[in-house]
Amino acid sequence: MLAQALIALAAVVSAVLVGFVARRVLGTPVGWPRSIVIGLLVFALGIPFAEWVLRQTALSGPDGTTVDTITPDQVWIALGIIALAIAWMFALGVAALVASEAIFPTRPLPNPVDLVRAALRQRKRTRRYLQILTIASRHGVGWIFHGGHSRVERDLSTSDERARAIVATINDAGVSFVKLGQVLATRRDLIPEPYLSALASLQTNATTLSWDVVREVVERDLGRPLDEVFAHVDPTPLAAASVAQVHRATLRDGTPVVVKVQRPAARAQVEADADIIGRLAHRAEARTRVGRDLRIESVARGFTTTLLEELDYRIEARNMEMIRATLTRIERTPGHRPGLISIPCSFPEASAPRVLTMELVDGRPLTESADRLAALRPEERETLARTLMATVIEQILVYGVFHADLHPGNVLLREDGTLGMIDFGAVGVIERSRRQHLTALLLASLSENDVAATDALLLIVDAPADVDLEAFRRDIGLVLTTEHLASAATGSIFTRMVDVIRQHRIALPGELASAFRSFATLEGCLRVIVADYDMVGEALPLMPALMRRTVSLRRVATDMQADSAIALARLQRLPRRLDALLTGIERGSIGITLRSEDGTDAGGVLTRISGEVASTLVSIAAVVLAVVLIISGGGPVLGGSVTLFAVLGAVIGLFGFLGLLRVVRRSFARRD
Repeated sequence: MLAQALIALAAVVSAVLVGFVARRVLGTPVGWPRSIVIGLLVFALGIPFAEWVLRQTALSGPDGTTVDTITPDQVWIALGIIALAIAWMFALGVAALVASEAIFPTRPLPNPVDLVRAALRQRKRTRRYLQILTIASRHGVGWIFHGGHSRVERDLSTSDERARAIVATINDAGVSFVKLGQVLATRRDLIPEPYLSALASLQTNATTLSWDVVREVVERDLGRPLDEVFAHVDPTPLAAASVAQVHRATLRDGTPVVVKVQRPAARAQVEADADIIGRLAHRAEARTRVGRDLRIESVARGFTTTLLEELDYRIEARNMEMIRATLTRIERTPGHRPGLISIPCSFPEASAPRVLTMELVDGRPLTESADRLAALRPEERETLARTLMATVIEQILVYGVFHADLHPGNVLLREDGTLGMIDFGAVGVIERSRRQHLTALLLASLSENDVAATDALLLIVDAPADVDLEAFRRDIGLVLTTEHLASAATGSIFTRMVDVIRQHRIALPGELASAFRSFATLEGCLRVIVADYDMVGEALPLMPALMRRTVSLRRVATDMQADSAIALARLQRLPRRLDALLTGIERGSIGITLRSEDGTDAGGVLTRISGEVASTLVSIAAVVLAVVLIISGGGPVLGGSVTLFAVLGAVIGLFGFLGLLRVVRRSFARRD
């Protein structure tokens, strides 16, 4: 019984020692379960290995009995050789740990509560994912996800049929996917025809919520009873979409307003679908050429982020106020007629993340106002079109804040014959440097300067290194020439320019894609007001004034002052830096610190790399020396067939072997 207890204790000690030695040698924690298993194997194999080594010294017989004639010196030699054999078994155990850690790295055990929550989320996501796959397969677009082609999918022989099938799938998939399709419908630089036209037909109409549900959402978000905020709210909605519905209302002071109320389940559904949209986009980009060409995964990632932000109506209220501020500044400049364009104001005290109260804009969308437009005099329609064009172009080029979804449905013809803008969930923002390049592009395009337009465009877009610049310039020139000859018949110059960008596989930044689309949709609005409106011809006279405002003497002087202040600050530091440099040279203590792109000390990295290279070379040299010593077999005989050189080789090889294991582990750690 005592012997068995000692054996068990020795096994436990062996298991703990293997784990401890592995941590010391590898410089990183390893899992205790695998350390114990390998330690037990080391113990189980170590005893037979030690007996075999002892027999090689001729101090033990074939049956394991000790030789009678043995001196004290030979005892110490035998103990040393046995210790060396056990050390090698430990080294081999550590090597097994290194291999297991490299293939299956140790990870911390997850929290059981987190495991349960993750399993519930996975179950919910799987159910939703299977639902989407079922919808896609029913409409014959399962090839987007799994790459196969069923009988229904093979029947979709034309691009028009595939586009209609995709739109039908998106409509059935719910609010998040409908919103994604609508965003893609605005990205002409990514989506080709006929998919673009098909996505533009997506509708967000939905069944209306009951008034009790709407009232509960409003009161919960505002934190007070409805009667304390509104004198009256019409229970019948003006419109209902998949995310929100709109009601007429009157504030307690008598101001007529509209209240936009978000559906209670909208955020939860969008958040649940965001991860699925990302996974589907990743699969579509990995398995289809269309997905790779459109870089659909990046588009989906940006879309889900934007959509979650749009669910907070405080952001839309802020967008509305930014557009109002630009309009106020524009109307103060000479040549603009104030009052022809209006933007509703928001009421923060009656708004919340899911409730947006804004001024009522009476009127009908341009798409439904043909009779009212026909009743206006031609000069009145010309004035409306010219004012709308000048306002939007100035918002984009001068202020860099603009309505990013200004289609005719979001421009209302009011009862008094003026125009009103609505729906500010999407607002584009362009920084000043890009606005300058965009202004140069627009001016060159309007004057049919293809060389200047191409150069300005290359300052804006992210052109790949292998793009054919001459072919790109030629295509831009063809667009400019044909549009100047027949702009009213061939569509928007900006949509055709975006088509050229997409055909040459050039990436267009998202905010600039919004600006191009705004130019194109603006042209559509203008032609609803005046059927044959020539935006190119009418915008050209505006450009000199806009150029003076974007590159004014005052702004140039201010820029020079800012640059001068920065240069002066740097010059003031220069004497101190020169003095420190000269002092270091005199003392012989001057040094150079290398920094990488992320700001880390590159010198330290080089030192660490050189140290690792040196230790690797030393370890390799030790292993080579050990092999030479063992093979040579020289030196005094310590017993049996064991010589001194062989023992020294085993000792040196042990340290070299452990050094190489440490290098291998570090290389795997850097790779991970």
